[in-house]
Amino acid sequence: MPLIPRPAGLALAALLAGCGLTALPEPAKAGNWVVYYGATVTPGQLRPYRLAVLDAETRVNLRQVASQGTLVLGYISVGEVEQNRAHFAAVQAEGLLGDENPNWPGSFYVDVRDPRWTRRVVEELVPALLARGFGGVFLDTLDNPPHLERTDPVRWAGMTQGAADLVKAIRARYPGLPVMMNRGYDLLPLVAREIDLVLGESVLSGWDFARNRPQPVSAEDTAFQVNALKGARALNPALRVMTLDYWDPADTAGVAALYARQRANGFDPYVATLALDRIIPEPPR
Repeated sequence: MPLIPRPAGLALAALLAGCGLTALPEPAKAGNWVVYYGATVTPGQLRPYRLAVLDAETRVNLRQVASQGTLVLGYISVGEVEQNRAHFAAVQAEGLLGDENPNWPGSFYVDVRDPRWTRRVVEELVPALLARGFGGVFLDTLDNPPHLERTDPVRWAGMTQGAADLVKAIRARYPGLPVMMNRGYDLLPLVAREIDLVLGESVLSGWDFARNRPQPVSAEDTAFQVNALKGARALNPALRVMTLDYWDPADTAGVAALYARQRANGFDPYVATLALDRIIPEPPR
């Protein structure tokens, strides 16, 4: 069953204008962007930022946020589905779910190759965000499809291409919509020209789930990610590259060092805690 036709350009332009969106923010400066998955936030808390990534269910007056000059992207997990999401039962009933993610109990891998998942993302999840007033979408968990294909090439053959095709389907349906992708380094050569922003998560510091604390990323892993992000920008010079690292906010010197190192790479950084339920300003420089 094919996807329904994409909306006409004027209709989409009107929808985006209703979100207060005219264009991507200017290239990031200090304190320019934030990611926050807490339950509630006020427009005033987001006022310092030109770009914000929020959970789809975060309660905030999005039109007021847009009116103060902040582009807000709504979170969609496209490689997993969490049990607390409204569409979980329907996706489970369709037989699209795989194993539970061992690092995130209650979140299950989804078969991105299935056209029913593409239809749900393109025809239901994205429109629901736009109807709420989000100005664009943030696509998460796109590392999962290539990971599954590597670990079980028979069962999950074609997952990498399926994930790339899903990103392309979103772009084709919403050609003027800002799209930000989290990591998905295996996909970047396939979709770098289809997205507007890419996030390098845990490029310098990640999370030790066994010890429940932040930890530096190995030099080899950092080099791989930096090269992948710069390679994507070479394919699409207009691509904005953001980074998200995790560290103890009390260690302001350590946080400041992360900001400095990412800016030296030519990226736009943000440093937070794993839960992403606090807005943590950059330490004064």
